[in-house]
Amino acid sequence: MQLVEAGDPASLVTSLRSSFADRYGEPPTTVGRAPGRVNLIGEHTDYNAGLVLPVALAHATYAAVRPRGDDLVRIASRQQEDVWEGTLGELGPGSVDGWAGYVAGMVWALREAGHDVPGVDVFVDSRVPVGAGLSSSAALECSVGTALLDLLGLDPAAHRQQLIDASIRAETEVVGAPTGGMDQTVAVRGVPDSALLIDFESHESTVVPLDLAGHTLLVTDTRVAHELTDGGYGARRADCETAARELGVASLRHAELAAVETLADERVRRRARHVVTEIQRVTDTVTALDAGRWDLVGELFDASHRSMRDDFEISCPELDCAVAIAVQAGAVAARMTGGGFGGSSVAVVPDERVDAVVRAIDAAFVLEGFGAPQHLRAVPSDGAGVVAAG
Repeated sequence: MQLVEAGDPASLVTSLRSSFADRYGEPPTTVGRAPGRVNLIGEHTDYNAGLVLPVALAHATYAAVRPRGDDLVRIASRQQEDVWEGTLGELGPGSVDGWAGYVAGMVWALREAGHDVPGVDVFVDSRVPVGAGLSSSAALECSVGTALLDLLGLDPAAHRQQLIDASIRAETEVVGAPTGGMDQTVAVRGVPDSALLIDFESHESTVVPLDLAGHTLLVTDTRVAHELTDGGYGARRADCETAARELGVASLRHAELAAVETLADERVRRRARHVVTEIQRVTDTVTALDAGRWDLVGELFDASHRSMRDDFEISCPELDCAVAIAVQAGAVAARMTGGGFGGSSVAVVPDERVDAVVRAIDAAFVLEGFGAPQHLRAVPSDGAGVVAAG
């Protein structure tokens, strides 16, 4: 049984500051933190002006930063062997490959927003599993952006929307990965013991208190790599845009299910059907949570997973297995979560059944010949913030 721990923030920051000093010769000026996220329900609805219901995780990324007296930018990570060095003038769309692009992209995006970000040394450490569909990229962007704003003497809490917007630009324009904005929003605006209902038409966020009432949110990382730049995400987005155009609506948020069923192209019809029904499931899940109706949550999670598997075609055998076995072993609700094509599932499990569910999934993966999964307890936590300065 592999449980990925979030780690003690104070210990992580102490270690990070020491590693920064070892690499760069001086301690960092500030350290920013931003969480990963797990989406309870609402998949591929954000870029369709729909609704999503994510929670911020205790598992987070930490970014230590120190200003330089020149225009050099140096980027390193505890999780990566390669480092990146360049100048402020070199930063821009497509200028930096790999993981460092998310960091360099934040420097560029904040400068584009009018902030006089200097040359900097950056060192990051993350407890968000990479490729698990838990938004390690947004955690990286927002932790760096938080530290950079603090470096400039600005209160990140007072510049949340700027931080979100810069993170989206870093990911879409510099890295070239499509994103609807959910990940960055919850990474910045997450609230402890709560989910965040985000409306991507009005761009409003509503805190939804999450009384787990003796239940645990269990995330299972299938270890099947989830990658946003491989074309699958973009193809689904294009299908949704095609459906909206043919239906004559600004977005699928305004499409009626009866109209969707008239679409001639069978694949486009199924894509649109998922989005329209998924948006309604988000609303219904908020109502069920407020009423403490875990049976209804279970039905909604099941319908969501089947819709993603059959209509949106973004599941995989490992995810299907993790979801089915979780329910068989005692979970009251389970579904795949995130962009799909691998990544993670999320299950609502009675506290006393967590170990049994984990063991059952591990055993099933062995029997199916899958690689060993990892698990983590998803504790709804706070959004981005400064965790150490000076």
